[in-house]
Amino acid sequence: MNMTAFFPRLSLLALACVAVSASAAEPIVVKIGHVAALSGPAAHLGRDNENGVRMAIEELNAKGVQIGGRTAKFELLAEDDGGDPKQGTAAAQKLVDSKVNGVVGHLNSGTAIPAARIYSEAGIPQIAPSVTNPRYTRQGFKTTFRMVADDAQLGGTLGRYAVQTLKAKTVAVIDDRTAYGQGVATEFEKAAKAAGATIVKREFTNDKATDFTGILTGIKAAKPDVIFYGGMDAVGGPMLRQMKQLGINSKFMGGDGVCTAELPKLASGQVPDNQVICAIAGGVEGAQKPVMDKFKADFKKKFGAEVQIYSPYTYDATKVMAEAMVKAGSADPAKYLPVLAKISYPGVTGTIAFDEKGDIKNGALTLYTFKGGKREELAVVR
Repeated sequence: MNMTAFFPRLSLLALACVAVSASAAEPIVVKIGHVAALSGPAAHLGRDNENGVRMAIEELNAKGVQIGGRTAKFELLAEDDGGDPKQGTAAAQKLVDSKVNGVVGHLNSGTAIPAARIYSEAGIPQIAPSVTNPRYTRQGFKTTFRMVADDAQLGGTLGRYAVQTLKAKTVAVIDDRTAYGQGVATEFEKAAKAAGATIVKREFTNDKATDFTGILTGIKAAKPDVIFYGGMDAVGGPMLRQMKQLGINSKFMGGDGVCTAELPKLASGQVPDNQVICAIAGGVEGAQKPVMDKFKADFKKKFGAEVQIYSPYTYDATKVMAEAMVKAGSADPAKYLPVLAKISYPGVTGTIAFDEKGDIKNGALTLYTFKGGKREELAVVR
């Protein structure tokens, strides 16, 4: 249809302006990918992480965030990697093919590390909310960011705590042979030895094991003051139950993988008060506590479930990614990536800023124990 025939006084330039205005008024679709284990033994942690992203996206859409003068409509593209590296890289490629604007994930070090190369080659920013293996941010990729302290800090802190605070002289170490489990166990062992402890046993299992009788019987004979397990709660819980059955009273220590609200249930209630000492990469203190408490209350009201561990970090990762887009005036990864690398954002989990490797600056750790079947905070350390 020739519009000038109907509106002879309307110039072609005016028509062009009308077209541009109409285009500018259209929402811009921003696709946020999220990958975690939504099947398998860590599925409860994967759902927790995904819900954090979902909560952030719904808030961003309700707010009507503007990017480059256009209202942004955020969409969640969620993938399940099952905690498996091959499945993780397949999920990453699927998100790249879907032209996501950014990725929050993965849950596990073992899946996030190989996936990082795929995102890097596509130029898509990846913010990992719960990955602690140091290698993740040491591959030289400019697209890779981490929300929490790494295993060198977490494992090292727990190793020193075992000797200096728990007064452990002998230690046994078990890991599940995953990138995460081996990494945190190795850092714990190095720090405990450096602090003066003797490693009496170093054993391994796998992340799907259920019977630890052989390993624990050998460890029982060595009578360690502390048993450290590098792995997830789905294995740590049954291990604790079998320790109780075998009459092993050693302190049980672990990283964030075992430091979940589900641990007592997975141990069939066999978690004596103060026996377990664990640490989560992250934590808030002081004026930040009421902010986190509100998030947890809102989360529970929305999803009918307690925060497991890292949903506040996936929530913040999504929000900080959106903030970088707003500041850059674009959701194009190439345009907002430099802004993301230099951002300082006040999140639920604290101030979010990244160093030159993509690691979180001044990352915190929270030490916990369990009493009456409930996780109880001991201290926040940096």
